[in-house]
Amino acid sequence: MNRGLVLKLSLLSGALALQACAITQDPARGPVVDMPAQWDATAATAGSPALTTDWWQGFGSPALVQLLDEAQAGSADLRIAVERMRQADIALQQAGIARLPSVGASLGTTAGRSDAPGTPSTSRESTSAGLAISYELDLWGRIAAGVRAGEASFEASQHDWRAVRLGLLSDVAGNYFLWLSAGERLVIARQNLETAERVLRVVEARQRNGVATALEVSQQRATVLSARTALIPLELQQRQTASALALLLGRVPQGYTPAGGAFSQLRVPELAPGLPATLLTRRPDLASAESQLAAADANVAAARAALLPSASLSGSLGLGTSALLSLADPTRSVSLGLSLAQSIFDGGRQRLQVRTTESQRVVLIENYGKAIRTALKEVDDGLGNLSRSERQESLQRELVAQAQRSLQLAELRYREGSGDLLSVLDAQRTLFSAQDALATQKLSRLTAAVDLYKALGGDWVESPSLS
Repeated sequence: MNRGLVLKLSLLSGALALQACAITQDPARGPVVDMPAQWDATAATAGSPALTTDWWQGFGSPALVQLLDEAQAGSADLRIAVERMRQADIALQQAGIARLPSVGASLGTTAGRSDAPGTPSTSRESTSAGLAISYELDLWGRIAAGVRAGEASFEASQHDWRAVRLGLLSDVAGNYFLWLSAGERLVIARQNLETAERVLRVVEARQRNGVATALEVSQQRATVLSARTALIPLELQQRQTASALALLLGRVPQGYTPAGGAFSQLRVPELAPGLPATLLTRRPDLASAESQLAAADANVAAARAALLPSASLSGSLGLGTSALLSLADPTRSVSLGLSLAQSIFDGGRQRLQVRTTESQRVVLIENYGKAIRTALKEVDDGLGNLSRSERQESLQRELVAQAQRSLQLAELRYREGSGDLLSVLDAQRTLFSAQDALATQKLSRLTAAVDLYKALGGDWVESPSLS
Protein backbone atom coordinates (compact mmCIF):
# COMPACT_ATOMS: atom_id res chain seq x y z
CA MET A 1 0.00 0.00 0.00
CA ASN A 2 1.10 3.53 -0.70
CA ARG A 3 2.83 4.93 2.42
CA GLY A 4 1.31 8.37 1.83
CA LEU A 5 -2.14 6.89 1.77
CA VAL A 6 -1.47 5.01 5.01
CA LEU A 7 -0.31 8.23 6.66
CA LYS A 8 -3.38 10.11 5.53
CA LEU A 9 -5.67 7.40 6.82
CA SER A 10 -3.86 7.43 10.18
CA LEU A 11 -4.22 11.19 10.50
CA LEU A 12 -7.89 10.99 9.54
CA SER A 13 -8.52 8.26 12.12
CA GLY A 14 -6.86 10.31 14.84
CA ALA A 15 -8.87 13.39 13.96
CA LEU A 16 -12.10 11.40 13.99
CA ALA A 17 -11.24 9.90 17.36
CA LEU A 18 -10.66 13.34 18.83
CA GLN A 19 -13.90 14.56 17.32
CA ALA A 20 -15.70 11.56 18.77
CA CYS A 21 -14.40 12.39 22.25
CA ALA A 22 -15.60 15.94 21.86
CA ILE A 23 -19.05 14.97 20.57
CA THR A 24 -19.97 11.90 22.62
CA GLN A 25 -18.87 13.13 26.02
CA ASP A 26 -21.41 12.58 28.77
CA PRO A 27 -23.87 15.46 29.17
CA ALA A 28 -23.72 17.37 32.43
CA ARG A 29 -26.30 16.33 34.97
CA GLY A 30 -29.22 18.59 35.77
CA PRO A 31 -29.86 20.69 38.84
CA VAL A 32 -30.25 18.85 42.12
CA VAL A 33 -33.34 19.36 44.29
CA ASP A 34 -32.48 19.94 47.92
CA MET A 35 -34.33 17.18 49.76
CA PRO A 36 -35.40 17.94 53.36
CA ALA A 37 -33.82 15.79 56.03
CA GLN A 38 -37.19 14.79 57.52
CA TRP A 39 -40.86 15.55 57.44
CA ASP A 40 -42.65 18.02 59.67
CA ALA A 41 -42.38 16.51 63.15
CA THR A 42 -45.80 17.84 64.10
CA ALA A 43 -47.46 16.04 61.22
CA ALA A 44 -45.62 12.72 61.18
CA THR A 45 -46.79 9.94 63.48
CA ALA A 46 -43.94 8.56 65.53
CA GLY A 47 -43.82 4.82 66.05
CA SER A 48 -46.31 4.05 63.27
CA PRO A 49 -45.78 0.98 61.08
CA ALA A 50 -43.93 1.39 57.82
CA LEU A 51 -45.65 1.14 54.46
CA THR A 52 -46.43 -2.47 53.60
CA THR A 53 -47.11 -4.22 50.32
CA ASP A 54 -50.84 -4.69 50.96
CA TRP A 55 -51.41 -1.28 52.54
CA TRP A 56 -55.18 -1.48 52.04
CA GLN A 57 -55.43 -4.26 54.64
CA GLY A 58 -55.00 -1.58 57.31
CA PHE A 59 -58.54 -0.28 56.73
CA GLY A 60 -60.02 -3.52 58.08
CA SER A 61 -62.45 -4.06 55.21
CA PRO A 62 -62.58 -7.49 53.50
CA ALA A 63 -64.98 -6.03 50.93
CA LEU A 64 -62.36 -3.42 49.96
CA VAL A 65 -59.72 -6.12 49.51
CA GLN A 66 -62.07 -8.04 47.22
CA LEU A 67 -62.79 -4.91 45.18
CA LEU A 68 -59.09 -4.15 44.74
CA ASP A 69 -58.38 -7.70 43.59
CA GLU A 70 -61.23 -7.47 41.09
CA ALA A 71 -60.02 -4.09 39.85
CA GLN A 72 -56.51 -5.38 39.18
CA ALA A 73 -57.94 -8.29 37.21
CA GLY A 74 -60.49 -6.32 35.21
CA SER A 75 -59.04 -2.84 34.67
CA ALA A 76 -58.63 -1.80 31.04
CA ASP A 77 -56.12 0.87 32.09
CA LEU A 78 -53.81 -1.78 33.53
CA ARG A 79 -54.04 -3.86 30.37
CA ILE A 80 -53.26 -0.79 28.28
CA ALA A 81 -50.22 -0.10 30.48
CA VAL A 82 -49.04 -3.69 29.93
CA GLU A 83 -49.33 -3.25 26.17
CA ARG A 84 -47.26 -0.08 26.38
CA MET A 85 -44.64 -2.09 28.22
CA ARG A 86 -44.75 -4.63 25.43
CA GLN A 87 -44.32 -1.89 22.82
CA ALA A 88 -41.30 -0.53 24.71
CA ASP A 89 -39.86 -4.05 24.89
CA ILE A 90 -40.30 -4.46 21.13
CA ALA A 91 -38.56 -1.13 20.53
CA LEU A 92 -35.68 -2.30 22.75
CA GLN A 93 -35.36 -5.51 20.75
CA GLN A 94 -35.33 -3.50 17.52
CA ALA A 95 -32.54 -1.31 18.87
CA GLY A 96 -30.53 -4.42 19.81
CA ILE A 97 -30.92 -5.92 16.34
CA ALA A 98 -28.73 -3.12 14.97
CA ARG A 99 -25.79 -4.75 16.77
CA LEU A 100 -26.13 -7.88 14.62
CA PRO A 101 -24.88 -8.36 11.07
CA SER A 102 -27.33 -8.51 8.23
CA VAL A 103 -27.20 -11.53 5.93
CA GLY A 104 -28.81 -11.86 2.53
CA ALA A 105 -28.92 -14.68 0.00
CA SER A 106 -29.78 -14.70 -3.67
CA LEU A 107 -30.40 -17.41 -6.24
CA GLY A 108 -31.21 -16.84 -9.90
CA THR A 109 -31.20 -18.49 -13.27
CA THR A 110 -31.70 -17.05 -16.74
CA ALA A 111 -32.20 -18.45 -20.19
CA GLY A 112 -32.31 -16.49 -23.43
CA ARG A 113 -32.09 -16.85 -27.20
CA SER A 114 -31.09 -14.30 -29.82
CA ASP A 115 -32.01 -14.43 -33.51
CA ALA A 116 -30.21 -11.79 -35.57
CA PRO A 117 -30.67 -11.54 -39.36
CA GLY A 118 -27.86 -13.20 -41.25
CA THR A 119 -26.45 -14.93 -38.15
CA PRO A 120 -27.16 -18.29 -36.63
CA SER A 121 -29.38 -18.39 -33.52
CA THR A 122 -27.57 -18.42 -30.15
CA SER A 123 -28.80 -19.32 -26.70
CA ARG A 124 -27.53 -18.08 -23.35
CA GLU A 125 -28.08 -19.88 -20.05
CA SER A 126 -26.71 -19.12 -16.60
CA THR A 127 -27.30 -19.90 -12.92
CA SER A 128 -25.93 -17.95 -9.99
CA ALA A 129 -26.09 -18.02 -6.19
CA GLY A 130 -24.80 -15.43 -3.77
CA LEU A 131 -24.41 -14.76 -0.06
CA ALA A 132 -23.83 -11.23 1.26
CA ILE A 133 -23.01 -10.16 4.82
CA SER A 134 -22.74 -6.61 6.11
CA TYR A 135 -21.99 -5.32 9.58
CA GLU A 136 -21.86 -1.76 10.87
CA LEU A 137 -18.96 -1.03 13.21
CA ASP A 138 -20.22 0.93 16.20
CA LEU A 139 -17.06 3.07 16.40
CA TRP A 140 -18.67 6.03 18.14
CA GLY A 141 -21.25 4.23 20.29
CA ARG A 142 -24.33 5.32 18.35
CA ILE A 143 -25.89 1.87 18.32
CA ALA A 144 -24.98 1.25 21.97
CA ALA A 145 -26.56 4.58 22.89
CA GLY A 146 -29.74 3.55 21.09
CA VAL A 147 -29.85 0.33 23.09
CA ARG A 148 -29.35 2.26 26.34
CA ALA A 149 -32.19 4.57 25.37
CA GLY A 150 -34.41 1.56 24.68
CA GLU A 151 -33.55 -0.01 28.03
CA ALA A 152 -34.32 3.22 29.89
CA SER A 153 -37.59 3.65 27.99
CA PHE A 154 -38.61 0.09 28.88
CA GLU A 155 -37.86 0.77 32.55
CA ALA A 156 -39.96 3.93 32.32
CA SER A 157 -42.87 1.90 30.93
CA GLN A 158 -42.60 -0.47 33.90
CA HIS A 159 -42.76 2.46 36.31
CA ASP A 160 -45.71 3.88 34.36
CA TRP A 161 -47.53 0.58 34.88
CA ARG A 162 -46.92 0.87 38.62
CA ALA A 163 -48.22 4.45 38.56
CA VAL A 164 -51.39 3.35 36.76
CA ARG A 165 -51.88 0.55 39.26
CA LEU A 166 -51.37 2.87 42.22
CA GLY A 167 -53.88 5.34 40.79
CA LEU A 168 -56.37 2.52 40.19
CA LEU A 169 -56.10 1.19 43.75
CA SER A 170 -56.43 4.68 45.20
CA ASP A 171 -59.47 5.49 43.07
CA VAL A 172 -61.21 2.24 43.98
CA ALA A 173 -60.59 2.78 47.69
CA GLY A 174 -61.68 6.41 47.53
CA ASN A 175 -64.88 5.64 45.63
CA TYR A 176 -65.74 2.73 47.90
CA PHE A 177 -65.33 4.93 50.96
CA LEU A 178 -67.49 7.59 49.29
CA TRP A 179 -70.16 4.97 48.55
CA LEU A 180 -70.16 3.78 52.17
CA SER A 181 -70.23 7.38 53.36
CA ALA A 182 -73.26 8.15 51.21
CA GLY A 183 -74.97 5.11 52.69
CA GLU A 184 -74.11 6.24 56.22
CA ARG A 185 -75.43 9.72 55.51
CA LEU A 186 -78.63 8.17 54.13
CA VAL A 187 -79.08 6.26 57.37
CA ILE A 188 -78.60 9.49 59.32
CA ALA A 189 -81.03 11.34 57.06
CA ARG A 190 -83.66 8.62 57.49
CA GLN A 191 -83.20 8.72 61.26
CA ASN A 192 -83.65 12.48 61.11
CA LEU A 193 -86.85 11.94 59.12
CA GLU A 194 -88.11 9.46 61.72
CA THR A 195 -87.36 11.96 64.47
CA ALA A 196 -89.18 14.72 62.59
CA GLU A 197 -92.20 12.47 62.03
CA ARG A 198 -92.23 11.48 65.71
CA VAL A 199 -92.19 15.10 66.79
CA LEU A 200 -94.94 15.84 64.23
CA ARG A 201 -97.16 13.24 65.87
CA VAL A 202 -96.56 14.87 69.25
CA VAL A 203 -97.40 18.33 67.87
CA GLU A 204 -100.56 17.05 66.19
CA ALA A 205 -101.64 15.38 69.47
CA ARG A 206 -101.01 18.59 71.34
CA GLN A 207 -103.09 20.47 68.77
CA ARG A 208 -105.99 18.07 69.21
CA ASN A 209 -105.79 18.76 72.93
CA GLY A 210 -105.80 22.48 72.26
CA VAL A 211 -102.24 23.03 73.45
CA ALA A 212 -100.35 23.46 70.15
CA THR A 213 -101.27 25.89 67.42
CA ALA A 214 -101.78 25.32 63.69
CA LEU A 215 -98.59 27.28 63.09
CA GLU A 216 -96.57 24.77 65.10
CA VAL A 217 -98.08 21.89 63.15
CA SER A 218 -97.25 23.60 59.85
CA GLN A 219 -93.70 24.29 60.99
CA GLN A 220 -93.12 20.66 61.90
CA ARG A 221 -94.66 19.41 58.67
CA ALA A 222 -92.23 21.65 56.78
CA THR A 223 -89.40 20.06 58.76
CA VAL A 224 -90.61 16.58 57.76
CA LEU A 225 -90.75 17.58 54.08
CA SER A 226 -87.25 19.06 54.30
CA ALA A 227 -85.96 15.80 55.81
CA ARG A 228 -87.52 13.80 52.98
CA THR A 229 -86.02 16.11 50.38
CA ALA A 230 -82.54 15.61 51.88
CA LEU A 231 -82.68 11.91 50.96
CA ILE A 232 -82.80 12.50 47.20
CA PRO A 233 -79.27 13.92 46.56
CA LEU A 234 -77.73 11.30 48.85
CA GLU A 235 -79.44 8.48 46.96
CA LEU A 236 -78.23 10.01 43.69
CA GLN A 237 -74.66 10.31 44.98
CA GLN A 238 -74.63 6.70 46.10
CA ARG A 239 -75.90 5.53 42.70
CA GLN A 240 -73.33 7.58 40.78
CA THR A 241 -70.51 6.40 43.04
CA ALA A 242 -71.50 2.78 42.46
CA SER A 243 -71.39 3.42 38.70
CA ALA A 244 -67.92 4.94 39.00
CA LEU A 245 -66.77 1.88 40.95
CA ALA A 246 -68.17 -0.41 38.26
CA LEU A 247 -66.10 1.34 35.59
CA LEU A 248 -62.94 1.01 37.68
CA LEU A 249 -63.61 -2.70 38.09
CA GLY A 250 -64.16 -3.20 34.36
CA ARG A 251 -67.90 -3.81 34.79
CA VAL A 252 -70.89 -2.22 33.15
CA PRO A 253 -72.48 0.29 35.54
CA GLN A 254 -76.10 -0.78 35.06
CA GLY A 255 -77.37 -2.77 38.00
CA TYR A 256 -74.07 -2.88 39.87
CA THR A 257 -74.07 -2.52 43.65
CA PRO A 258 -70.86 -2.98 45.68
CA ALA A 259 -70.68 -5.37 48.58
CA GLY A 260 -71.96 -3.68 51.70
CA GLY A 261 -69.95 -2.84 54.77
CA ALA A 262 -70.21 -0.83 57.96
CA PHE A 263 -68.82 2.63 57.37
CA SER A 264 -68.39 3.19 61.09
CA GLN A 265 -66.26 0.04 61.40
CA LEU A 266 -63.60 1.22 58.96
CA ARG A 267 -60.24 1.83 60.57
CA VAL A 268 -57.87 4.62 59.64
CA PRO A 269 -54.38 3.09 59.78
CA GLU A 270 -51.42 5.05 61.04
CA LEU A 271 -48.32 5.16 58.91
CA ALA A 272 -44.68 6.12 59.26
CA PRO A 273 -43.77 8.09 56.13
CA GLY A 274 -40.05 7.32 56.27
CA LEU A 275 -37.43 9.77 55.05
CA PRO A 276 -38.13 12.22 52.21
CA ALA A 277 -35.24 10.81 50.17
CA THR A 278 -37.06 7.47 49.86
CA LEU A 279 -39.63 9.14 47.61
CA LEU A 280 -37.12 9.07 44.75
CA THR A 281 -37.22 5.28 44.73
CA ARG A 282 -40.75 4.64 46.05
CA ARG A 283 -42.88 6.85 43.83
CA PRO A 284 -43.36 5.31 40.37
CA ASP A 285 -43.85 8.68 38.68
CA LEU A 286 -40.46 9.88 39.94
CA ALA A 287 -38.79 6.62 38.95
CA SER A 288 -40.35 6.94 35.49
CA ALA A 289 -39.12 10.53 35.14
CA GLU A 290 -35.60 9.42 36.07
CA SER A 291 -35.69 6.62 33.49
CA GLN A 292 -36.94 9.04 30.84
CA LEU A 293 -34.03 11.33 31.68
CA ALA A 294 -31.62 8.41 31.25
CA ALA A 295 -33.18 7.69 27.85
CA ALA A 296 -32.75 11.34 26.90
CA ASP A 297 -29.06 11.19 27.83
CA ALA A 298 -28.64 8.19 25.54
CA ASN A 299 -30.56 9.91 22.73
CA VAL A 300 -28.25 12.91 22.97
CA ALA A 301 -25.22 10.62 22.72
CA ALA A 302 -26.73 8.83 19.72
CA ALA A 303 -27.52 12.11 17.96
CA ARG A 304 -23.98 13.38 18.52
CA ALA A 305 -22.47 10.11 17.27
CA ALA A 306 -24.56 10.38 14.11
CA LEU A 307 -22.44 13.40 13.11
CA LEU A 308 -19.43 11.13 12.65
CA PRO A 309 -18.66 8.84 9.72
CA SER A 310 -20.22 5.41 9.76
CA ALA A 311 -18.03 2.36 9.09
CA SER A 312 -19.30 -0.91 7.65
CA LEU A 313 -17.75 -4.27 6.88
CA SER A 314 -19.15 -6.22 3.97
CA GLY A 315 -18.43 -9.56 2.43
CA SER A 316 -19.93 -11.62 -0.36
CA LEU A 317 -19.58 -15.07 -1.84
CA GLY A 318 -20.86 -15.86 -5.31
CA LEU A 319 -21.22 -18.95 -7.47
CA GLY A 320 -22.05 -18.91 -11.17
CA THR A 321 -22.23 -21.29 -14.12
CA SER A 322 -23.29 -21.12 -17.74
CA ALA A 323 -25.74 -23.96 -17.22
CA LEU A 324 -29.46 -23.70 -16.57
CA LEU A 325 -30.63 -24.76 -13.10
CA SER A 326 -27.26 -26.23 -12.25
CA LEU A 327 -24.25 -25.15 -10.24
CA ALA A 328 -21.90 -27.86 -11.50
CA ASP A 329 -18.32 -26.62 -11.86
CA PRO A 330 -19.20 -23.09 -10.79
CA THR A 331 -17.11 -19.99 -11.03
CA ARG A 332 -16.48 -18.67 -7.52
CA SER A 333 -16.10 -15.08 -6.42
CA VAL A 334 -15.31 -13.70 -2.96
CA SER A 335 -15.13 -10.08 -1.90
CA LEU A 336 -14.43 -8.25 1.37
CA GLY A 337 -14.82 -4.54 1.91
CA LEU A 338 -14.59 -1.76 4.45
CA SER A 339 -16.53 1.39 3.75
CA LEU A 340 -16.68 4.78 5.46
CA ALA A 341 -19.64 7.09 4.88
CA GLN A 342 -19.83 10.70 5.95
CA SER A 343 -22.46 13.26 5.17
CA ILE A 344 -20.82 16.24 3.49
CA PHE A 345 -23.77 18.59 3.40
CA ASP A 346 -27.25 18.06 4.83
CA GLY A 347 -28.24 21.65 5.47
CA GLY A 348 -27.47 21.26 9.20
CA ARG A 349 -30.16 18.63 9.70
CA GLN A 350 -28.10 16.37 11.96
CA ARG A 351 -26.77 19.19 14.11
CA LEU A 352 -30.30 20.50 14.54
CA GLN A 353 -31.29 17.01 15.64
CA VAL A 354 -28.56 17.15 18.29
CA ARG A 355 -29.87 20.49 19.50
CA THR A 356 -33.40 19.09 19.59
CA THR A 357 -32.43 16.11 21.74
CA GLU A 358 -30.44 18.36 24.07
CA SER A 359 -33.44 20.68 24.45
CA GLN A 360 -35.73 17.70 25.12
CA ARG A 361 -33.34 16.57 27.82
CA VAL A 362 -33.43 20.01 29.48
CA VAL A 363 -37.23 19.84 29.52
CA LEU A 364 -37.09 16.40 31.18
CA ILE A 365 -34.67 17.72 33.80
CA GLU A 366 -37.03 20.56 34.66
CA ASN A 367 -40.02 18.21 34.75
CA TYR A 368 -38.11 15.83 37.00
CA GLY A 369 -37.27 18.58 39.47
CA LYS A 370 -40.85 19.83 39.36
CA ALA A 371 -42.18 16.31 39.99
CA ILE A 372 -39.91 15.91 43.04
CA ARG A 373 -41.07 19.20 44.54
CA THR A 374 -44.69 18.29 43.84
CA ALA A 375 -44.22 14.92 45.52
CA LEU A 376 -42.75 16.56 48.61
CA LYS A 377 -45.75 18.89 48.82
CA GLU A 378 -48.25 16.05 48.37
CA VAL A 379 -46.71 14.04 51.21
CA ASP A 380 -46.53 17.10 53.44
CA ASP A 381 -50.16 17.92 52.68
CA GLY A 382 -51.17 14.31 53.26
CA LEU A 383 -49.50 14.17 56.66
CA GLY A 384 -51.07 17.47 57.69
CA ASN A 385 -54.53 16.54 56.41
CA LEU A 386 -54.47 13.18 58.18
CA SER A 387 -53.44 14.76 61.47
CA ARG A 388 -55.97 17.59 61.27
CA SER A 389 -58.84 15.37 60.16
CA GLU A 390 -58.24 13.10 63.14
CA ARG A 391 -58.56 16.04 65.55
CA GLN A 392 -61.63 17.36 63.73
CA GLU A 393 -63.34 13.98 63.85
CA SER A 394 -62.72 13.70 67.59
CA LEU A 395 -64.25 17.14 68.21
CA GLN A 396 -67.17 16.36 65.91
CA ARG A 397 -68.00 13.24 67.90
CA GLU A 398 -68.25 15.34 71.05
CA LEU A 399 -70.50 17.79 69.20
CA VAL A 400 -72.82 14.95 68.13
CA ALA A 401 -73.07 13.69 71.69
CA GLN A 402 -74.03 17.14 72.95
CA ALA A 403 -76.54 17.64 70.12
CA GLN A 404 -78.23 14.33 70.94
CA ARG A 405 -78.59 15.34 74.58
CA SER A 406 -79.94 18.75 73.59
CA LEU A 407 -82.65 17.16 71.41
CA GLN A 408 -83.64 14.76 74.17
CA LEU A 409 -84.00 17.60 76.65
CA ALA A 410 -85.87 19.80 74.18
CA GLU A 411 -88.35 17.02 73.37
CA LEU A 412 -88.85 16.24 77.05
CA ARG A 413 -89.53 19.91 77.90
CA TYR A 414 -91.93 20.22 74.96
CA ARG A 415 -93.87 17.11 76.01
CA GLU A 416 -94.17 18.44 79.50
CA GLY A 417 -95.32 21.81 78.23
CA SER A 418 -92.41 23.80 79.61
CA GLY A 419 -90.62 24.23 76.28
CA ASP A 420 -91.51 25.57 72.87
CA LEU A 421 -91.45 23.92 69.46
CA LEU A 422 -88.77 26.24 68.11
CA SER A 423 -86.28 24.80 70.59
CA VAL A 424 -87.11 21.29 69.40
CA LEU A 425 -86.78 22.27 65.74
CA ASP A 426 -83.44 23.94 66.37
CA ALA A 427 -82.20 20.88 68.30
CA GLN A 428 -83.29 18.63 65.41
CA ARG A 429 -81.42 20.65 62.83
CA THR A 430 -78.34 20.83 65.02
CA LEU A 431 -78.24 17.06 65.58
CA PHE A 432 -78.78 16.21 61.91
CA SER A 433 -76.14 18.68 60.83
CA ALA A 434 -73.66 17.36 63.42
CA GLN A 435 -74.24 13.70 62.50
CA ASP A 436 -73.96 14.42 58.78
CA ALA A 437 -70.78 16.43 59.36
CA LEU A 438 -69.33 13.54 61.39
CA ALA A 439 -69.86 11.12 58.49
CA THR A 440 -68.32 13.63 56.12
CA GLN A 441 -65.38 14.15 58.45
CA LYS A 442 -64.81 10.40 58.76
CA LEU A 443 -64.75 10.23 54.95
CA SER A 444 -62.23 13.08 54.83
CA ARG A 445 -59.97 11.20 57.22
CA LEU A 446 -60.18 7.99 55.19
CA THR A 447 -59.54 9.91 51.99
CA ALA A 448 -56.56 11.65 53.58
CA ALA A 449 -55.10 8.24 54.47
CA VAL A 450 -55.54 6.99 50.89
CA ASP A 451 -54.01 10.20 49.51
CA LEU A 452 -51.04 9.80 51.84
CA TYR A 453 -50.47 6.22 50.72
CA LYS A 454 -50.59 7.39 47.11
CA ALA A 455 -48.26 10.32 47.78
CA LEU A 456 -45.73 7.96 49.40
CA GLY A 457 -45.77 5.67 46.37
CA GLY A 458 -48.02 2.91 47.67
CA ASP A 459 -46.72 -0.63 47.53
CA TRP A 460 -43.79 -1.46 45.26
CA VAL A 461 -44.49 -4.62 43.25
CA GLU A 462 -42.82 -6.29 40.33
CA SER A 463 -44.16 -5.43 36.91
CA PRO A 464 -46.08 -8.17 35.08
CA SER A 465 -44.29 -10.62 32.82
CA LEU A 466 -44.62 -10.01 29.09
CA SER A 467 -44.21 -13.64 28.10
